[in-house]
Amino acid sequence: MSTVAEAARRRTFAVIAHPDAGKSTLTEALALHAHVINEAGAVHGKGSRKSTVSDWMEMEKDRGISIASSALQFEYQPEGHDGAPYMINLVDTPGHSDFSEDTYRVLSAVDAAVMLIDAAKGLEPQTLKLFRVCKARGLPIVTVVNKWDRAGREPLELVDEIVTEIGLQPTPLYWPVGVAGDFRGLAHVSADGDVDHYIHFQRTAGGATIAGEEHYSPADAAAKEEEAWDTAVEEAELLAADGALHDQELFEACETSPLIFASAMLNFGVHQILDTLCAIAPAPAPRDADPAAVEASTSAMDSRRELDSAFSGIVFKVQAGMDKNHRDTLAFMRVVSGEFDRGMQVTHAQSGRSFSTKYALTVFGRNRETVETAFPGDIVGLVNAGSLAPGDTIYAGRKVQFPPMPQFAPEHFRILRAKSLGKYKQFRKALDQLDAEGVVQILRNDARGDASPVMAAVGPMQFEVMQARMEVEYNVETITEPIPYTVARRTDAASASTLGKQRGVEIFTRTDGELIALFGDKWKLAFIEKEHPDLTMEPLVAD
Repeated sequence: MSTVAEAARRRTFAVIAHPDAGKSTLTEALALHAHVINEAGAVHGKGSRKSTVSDWMEMEKDRGISIASSALQFEYQPEGHDGAPYMINLVDTPGHSDFSEDTYRVLSAVDAAVMLIDAAKGLEPQTLKLFRVCKARGLPIVTVVNKWDRAGREPLELVDEIVTEIGLQPTPLYWPVGVAGDFRGLAHVSADGDVDHYIHFQRTAGGATIAGEEHYSPADAAAKEEEAWDTAVEEAELLAADGALHDQELFEACETSPLIFASAMLNFGVHQILDTLCAIAPAPAPRDADPAAVEASTSAMDSRRELDSAFSGIVFKVQAGMDKNHRDTLAFMRVVSGEFDRGMQVTHAQSGRSFSTKYALTVFGRNRETVETAFPGDIVGLVNAGSLAPGDTIYAGRKVQFPPMPQFAPEHFRILRAKSLGKYKQFRKALDQLDAEGVVQILRNDARGDASPVMAAVGPMQFEVMQARMEVEYNVETITEPIPYTVARRTDAASASTLGKQRGVEIFTRTDGELIALFGDKWKLAFIEKEHPDLTMEPLVAD
């Protein structure tokens, strides 16, 4: 099969939502329906039940939230599909807003997004933010209203909220039969807006196995469900009459969003989500190079990487400590073009250095298998590729470099120290590794020294992750101390001298060499900007 044909059967998407909307539970339910696991863990480590396969960090299991992105890959054969099975590359992302930067990196490496909405809560702040990011980036969105087995809002009310709040028109594909809390099944809505059949679900013990399905014609469904069926048909036809019909071009243009109701916990509507993604989610497409890198390059560089070009890939996540039995670091790479073969010699675009990809893995939670070949859309873990960082490009053949990943402005700052001076070497090693992964940004200056760096983060939970991983993975206990700054700005050498003399301002160097000025608060920043308008004080956000 050619590279283009292999790419055509790839579906690479992220699952994103507000915390506790059920992302990790859905991730595992999708894997269950693809028959790559036999039983869903369902709830994160409560009582005797298992934690979900995509949550590998102890903090995730203890708190029942995802705080790091996790990539799963598996094949899936939709019912009635006679061709080669689809290759699913599914990325479960952090839900907590403190880890927005990790989520944004993932969105740069996928072709579509599944956005989960809690049936009772509707569009929450993090959901709204991520919807807007996806839309701004041209990332098609499939909307899933989850937890329909619990008490919640009216379905038409949720549709109206999505239209009103973000201007995205939901187009129902599977409409619920039964109110929230009384989830009986799904009415399938055809392309022309007709409700053509009914899928009735059968519960299983704890939702640990695939829910059975019974299919009924509209007439039989009316006899079986009576008023609940009539209400579902009436609501679906009302939306169809208002023009809420699936249109592939409008979906890919991020103007509409196919809508599915489900219960990930009960495994209701899950394989309908997978079938929908296989049928309508975009396959991998060519990607443009970074214009700034093209202009700066002194050698020939492709301005666009076609699918059948030589191999290229972009790193979107670097992670250590995923398996206690393997003390290594994984760089998660999305294949952009060409065929990746394990052991091939590639070039790191940012440094120009060449290296061999001898150790390459596909990852399923904690489980890992050697990958020999991968194609556009696939996600591959490169082992101990220490020079790689999120946003880096690797390639073979003619040079290419893709746009950098977005970097957020930190709003929280704390000093980090090792409890024991005897652990200083381990402390430095852990600091360098976790800094390279992007767990936090590390700031240093001569006055504080290397033993007391400053951590800069989007949210305070990142500090907890930093300390927990230092202790678990590197056996280094640490202490943190508050620092009286709340605002960061990028500056330059010419301005740093003057800024450093201002009260309530301190100058640091970030690991990438950027000079960063920290200010006590936004009012102090505003005062200095007014007094010294010629100094460089730029926001740190890069997009």
